Amino acid sequence: MVLRSCGAAVPDKVLTNEDLSARLDTSDKWITERTGIRERRIGGTASSLAIDAGRQALERAGLTGADIDVVIVATATGDAVTPSTAAIVQDALGTAGAAFDLNAACSGFVYGLVVAAGLIATGSGRILLVGSEVLSRITDWDDRTMAVLVGDGAGAVVLEPAEGEGNLLSANLNGDGSLRQLLTCDHGGYLAMDGREIFRRAIRVVVESAERALGDAGIRAQDVALFVPHQANLRIITAAGQRLGIPIERTAVVIDRYGNTSSASIPLALEEAARMGRVHEGDLVLLSGFGGGMTWASALLRWGP
Repeated sequence: MVLRSCGAAVPDKVLTNEDLSARLDTSDKWITERTGIRERRIGGTASSLAIDAGRQALERAGLTGADIDVVIVATATGDAVTPSTAAIVQDALGTAGAAFDLNAACSGFVYGLVVAAGLIATGSGRILLVGSEVLSRITDWDDRTMAVLVGDGAGAVVLEPAEGEGNLLSANLNGDGSLRQLLTCDHGGYLAMDGREIFRRAIRVVVESAERALGDAGIRAQDVALFVPHQANLRIITAAGQRLGIPIERTAVVIDRYGNTSSASIPLALEEAARMGRVHEGDLVLLSGFGGGMTWASALLRWGP
């Protein structure tokens, strides 16, 4: 499997910490010090953002929708219970073949990457994988514990068959349903989270999952050129990197501008890193996420054709 191109899309509306401070009992200093977030983007739908990110990824690959055989949308905030958001994306982009959604919360993009690799290994053609979320739709904006965290956005990648090893060197997927109450949202309800417990567990599971993915590939953390973690909290990102031995200088961080965009956060960070020239052919890139379920997942890529 080869990762051919990346795309991204975020809403136009910017919601700053100062904006939130004007209506909630909080402040820019409080939010920034505890989360690393300074602003976030709000608006759109899971399908509209996925379509825009997917179209950009296709254009950068020099492809059209007709060149795609499968569309996978990782999302917990799809447009409807049914049809899938992927069906809407498929129709808009003109792709054929299969189209389905995948929900592993904030780990969804890495889960989707592994599912896509499996499909390609068993004969699928090109796959458009998108992580797209509109967490603003399931957030109580009077709840300062959640309102300061979330943002909307989408990131996409085009994946295709390859001869030889390909980009995906190893992966590790995990989950523990007994921890599902740590982060919940019922139909028609709002996000609720045990932030302290998630913070405590997140660092441990990210490190363990990343170390397993590295170990399976026979790679040392010091050889990783770029660490792309889920963007939930800057303190989690920093602590996980320190335990892995990967400094913040070799870590993709976009949480300050986008907040927590769940399954969109890793592809958003990956797209920016690729666009800014932070990864080069042959570089090792480590993706790692965690989220509701509770789920966690890591994947190790070797960048390039």
